[in-house]
Amino acid sequence: MTTIAGLHSRLVRVPLTRPWGADVTSIGVIATRVVRSDGAEGWGFSWTPQIGAEAVQALLQHDIAATAVGRPAAPGQAWQGMWEHLHEAGGGGLTTIALAGLDLALWDAAARAAGGSLTDLIGRRRCAVRAYGSGVNLHYPLEDLVAQAQRWVAAGFDAVKVKVGKPDVAEDLERLRAVREVIGPDRALMIDANQRWDLDRATRALDALAAVTPAWIEEPLRADDLAGHTELARRLAASSGVPIAVGENLHTGYRFAEYLRAGAAQIVQPNIVRVGGITPFLRIADLAAGHGAALHPHLLPELSGQLALCLPTAPGAAEPLVEDVEDAGFGALGALEGPSPVAIAGGRATEVAHDGLGLRLR
Repeated sequence: MTTIAGLHSRLVRVPLTRPWGADVTSIGVIATRVVRSDGAEGWGFSWTPQIGAEAVQALLQHDIAATAVGRPAAPGQAWQGMWEHLHEAGGGGLTTIALAGLDLALWDAAARAAGGSLTDLIGRRRCAVRAYGSGVNLHYPLEDLVAQAQRWVAAGFDAVKVKVGKPDVAEDLERLRAVREVIGPDRALMIDANQRWDLDRATRALDALAAVTPAWIEEPLRADDLAGHTELARRLAASSGVPIAVGENLHTGYRFAEYLRAGAAQIVQPNIVRVGGITPFLRIADLAAGHGAALHPHLLPELSGQLALCLPTAPGAAEPLVEDVEDAGFGALGALEGPSPVAIAGGRATEVAHDGLGLRLR
């Protein structure tokens, strides 16, 4: 049996071209390298915007590297045991973000050892996927938001996403009307509240914002408020019918299963790193398909785009969408040693020839 012989990590701070806010000016990427007992190597990463990168690296160095040695190197086989080992420090969050650094590197090593890419290893189901223009733009002045929407249209996106959650919903509506005027009636307009509302405020806000026909409302409430999302879904089904999307701040398959069973979300958006890597992400994809829910990966288009090519789709559910946040991809930020393994053009994400994950950090 091929086993894990070693795991190495280093922290890279990648400045953002356009800050996501006054306190989010960079992203922390912990580059990882795994060595297998057969000599094969693989490269992965953990990731977190601004907060917690040093803690993630400490977990990798002190609590994951030594424990991983001797465990099976085949993708997915070591994941559950490692998660159980880390569980005392938390079932999700920093622990799963750190565990992703090992998991991604193991998938990369396996694909490279097999002489192909990640999609070759998993199994490609489609040659291209739709991508949507996205931005961390709640703090943008209206003219900057409109200019961003114009860039999305020029880039060929047929779907875009805008942040909401201003103190006065009338301002949100004004901003969304301006974006809708730019993108026209046929492009999908998604909105993201980033957990800013409570149940009653979300109900009132979505009654007003229904005027711009949102394709979904993302994270309307605290991510851990299962009961609130369940009730909001009931209210929306009886009014505007806007579907709820959650997932970027759910960290385990158990939480995704709870939301899906409760009917609290119709769309799930797992972040591949935050849930612990490719292994749990694929399990969550199966869960979503089994519940008839759409799955659209959160951020990280260079990795999300590859997995979106391989994902199952529930009968009647939309195919996966890849999120392209303006000026935030590893390739756009100059963080990669080589070209990005995923190209986004004309609103479509396609794969560029590469080995493994194709994601070596500078």
